[in-house]
Amino acid sequence: MALDDTLAQDEPGRDLIDLLQVVADNLRLLVLAPVGVAVLAFAVTFAIAPTYTAIATFLPPQQQQSMASSVLQSLGSLGGLAGAATGLKNPTDQFVSFLKSNAVEDELVQRFGLMDRYEAKFKGDARKQLEKNTRIAAGKDNIVTVEFDDHDPAFAAQVANAYPEELTRLLGRLAITEAQQRRVFFGKQLAETKDRLVAAEQALAATGVSVATLNANPATALEGPARLRAQVTAQEVKLASMRSFLTEAAPEFRQAQAELAALRKELARAETAQPASSTNGVAGGNDYIAKYRDFKYQETLLELFSRQYELARVDESREGAVVQSLDAAQPPEHKSKPRRAIVAAVAGAGSFLLLLIFIFARRSWLDARADGQSAERIERLSASWRRALGRG
Repeated sequence: MALDDTLAQDEPGRDLIDLLQVVADNLRLLVLAPVGVAVLAFAVTFAIAPTYTAIATFLPPQQQQSMASSVLQSLGSLGGLAGAATGLKNPTDQFVSFLKSNAVEDELVQRFGLMDRYEAKFKGDARKQLEKNTRIAAGKDNIVTVEFDDHDPAFAAQVANAYPEELTRLLGRLAITEAQQRRVFFGKQLAETKDRLVAAEQALAATGVSVATLNANPATALEGPARLRAQVTAQEVKLASMRSFLTEAAPEFRQAQAELAALRKELARAETAQPASSTNGVAGGNDYIAKYRDFKYQETLLELFSRQYELARVDESREGAVVQSLDAAQPPEHKSKPRRAIVAAVAGAGSFLLLLIFIFARRSWLDARADGQSAERIERLSASWRRALGRG
């Protein structure tokens, strides 16, 4: 029993000695071959064109709380619609997505002629190569970093700096922040109201009523209902927008409904109290009054929308909706790839491991063939393979 324990303890030691003996027998090969591979890999890197990495960092637009919610008297709740639509846990991720969008990449492909530079037949292929050479990331400090690789250091810096420039142009075409969305909305309403005001003014002039007729009709009796009608329309627009982000049970919504009902009642009383004698003795007086009311209505709407548009522009300027460059990319002085020392070390270490595995496998194969029982099993295995391959 003691002899068996001694043999069991000696067996691992003999295996280790055998392995060391195999290494010692092939030591020259295990040293010279990896060194040769490392030297060869190091020499090959000189034939590879060096790659330079240009780095640009910038701060994307920062969204701030809008002041419109505290100063708007009418239509002010429209800002809530934009705020609800743009809520993000990390707004910087949105700008990173913009930088990786086809819109920005297509502009860069067109601007720098990347289809010819990358020898791409299609724009999509050029975009893929551009994405391969570009790395974009946003840190916790909301600073965006753009890294671009190219064989020409000056060109790499130009493309890296072009990313924030193209982002600025894209943001100029999009409404991203709350104030931007309100500015676009009220800008559209303002343009449409201007057109309707011009049409109403032309229709009023076409009635042929003179200035004396205007003096004959009390201005307050005509302007009052027109202004009330414009306020009713503005309040209806406000309610329509509030339905998209508030329930009808919300206190703000109920208050807006009450204000609309009060305005409608006041408008009805004003129209009922309109004196019929205001047009006595005036040719075409009824037609004139209708057109004058429409003119004052559009004029009041223009005033309301102009105020909201200017407030939105002020809020947009406060949001800092510009891309602020922190570190513009400079032509790199040192290459980033290939790293010759790392390439040589990896090639040498890899060849050493492969060669060591080959030597141990070869030694095990020779030992197995030297053993009679193992040789018979190897022969049966070889015969099975030959039959499977149709050679037996």
